[in-house]
Amino acid sequence: MMANRFSLLHWFSGGVFYLAMIMLSLVFMTPVLWLFSSSLQSLSGVFSVPYQWIPQRLHWENYHSVLTVLPFVRYFGNTLLITGLVLLGTLTSSSMVAYGFSRLKFRGRQTMFSLCIATMLLPGQVTMIPLYILFARLGWVDTLLPLIVPAFFGSPFYIFLLRQFFLTIPFDYDEAARLDGAGPWRIFWHIILPQAKPALATVTVFSFIGVWNDFFNPLIYINSFEKATLTLGLNFLKTQIIGSGVTQWPVLMAAAVLVLIPNVLIFSLAQRHFIKGINVGGLRG
Repeated sequence: MMANRFSLLHWFSGGVFYLAMIMLSLVFMTPVLWLFSSSLQSLSGVFSVPYQWIPQRLHWENYHSVLTVLPFVRYFGNTLLITGLVLLGTLTSSSMVAYGFSRLKFRGRQTMFSLCIATMLLPGQVTMIPLYILFARLGWVDTLLPLIVPAFFGSPFYIFLLRQFFLTIPFDYDEAARLDGAGPWRIFWHIILPQAKPALATVTVFSFIGVWNDFFNPLIYINSFEKATLTLGLNFLKTQIIGSGVTQWPVLMAAAVLVLIPNVLIFSLAQRHFIKGINVGGLRG
């Protein structure tokens, strides 16, 4: 009898928990659902009260308008190029630095690591003007270089995250590899990196989303329309006057949906490794 009561209580509590999670998920999904619904509305339907989540007529032409009103393909290519090179630079440089701080022994290692982490205390507003002056003197303003080159010098946050993960890998692997004649580079490429896929996936997701959605840095360094990114394109679309002099909000919502899709895809593909990287790596509580 007691066992049946316990089983019934366990089933009821589990059902309440899952129901609460579903309701909470719907709350968090509401902005995304509204974004997609608005992209299929007419201009008057976006501001209708009460709001119709499923419009009577689906305006798929809003997505076609995105490709005709703005050079969306060019902006997509610019953003993809920047994001791809930043990912390459971030993963390469940050993993190398993290490997040195975690697996190599040298004088001043802890001090250098502390100084590296201390740079995260500097807000972006402090370094913005000096960096702009530096890039202006190098002649890099209105080019993609200020958005790409800094990634090849490492990121303190990603260095910290990867270092914490590398420390969880047993040092016995390093010793066994050295007995077989492997040097530091071979240990790094053939032993450490293959076991660090969860941490690398975490860095990839964080870096991709950050660069793909970045609006501030392109706004500062890019002046030409043909070199703009998707976020700048959305801003152009918002301020652009179309036809009767009214901003076409459904077209803007359609463009936002297209910009959002790569973020969802990259997170879905790396989700399993991403969650494992957070649990095992430096973000674990």
